Amino acid sequence: MAEKQGIGLAVIAFGVYIIGGIGTFGGLALIFFMKNKDLLGWGEGRSIGYLFLCAGLCLSILGVLLMRIFRNRGMA
Repeated sequence: MAEKQGIGLAVIAFGVYIIGGIGTFGGLALIFFMKNKDLLGWGEGRSIGYLFLCAGLCLSILGVLLMRIFRNRGMA
């Protein structure tokens, strides 16, 4: 049973890492391609891009840390 839990935690950590990467590169695309354009009524595309960039980097770092913790603790 512990092996199943370890695999689940590893999949969650890897998923957080992937979502962070998508957010980071999506934010960069918004910064470069959506200057002075409205993004679905949420605000200027450039400012939303900065938000996605920072949040994506934080999620990527969190995913890597979780993977390292789960591997070193013997959970995965």
